[in-house]
Amino acid sequence: MYKPKLEKDIRCPLEYGLDVFGGKWNSRIICVLAEKETLRYGELRKELSNVTDAVLSSALKALIGNEIVSRKSYDEIPPRVEYSLTEKGKSVVPILQSICRWAGAYHKDDSEKPLEQCKKCDYNGGKN
Repeated sequence: MYKPKLEKDIRCPLEYGLDVFGGKWNSRIICVLAEKETLRYGELRKELSNVTDAVLSSALKALIGNEIVSRKSYDEIPPRVEYSLTEKGKSVVPILQSICRWAGAYHKDDSEKPLEQCKKCDYNGGKN
């Protein structure tokens, strides 16, 4: 397994949490798997649309290593591998939903691309 040259200098639980589910792709992968429950690699890549194979593969390895995502291989021909959230991964979903609600409430719409209603994490535009 890949070992980084330098260990991360994580000094508090918040830094650990942001390292595990932060970033552009980790949270998106978690939200897609929360919605779809179980997906094969190609299906997951299709849901994310603009991710490269290298980035998706790396993100999945990190999420598997942090026990957020599980990878199940089936002994079939052709080979079949499925990805799903672990219990630890499912416990992150409400946190991501809260962040989504917060961002929807406080994001300033001064860009050409406004935030779209998030269907993956069940964001409802700030209406509860």
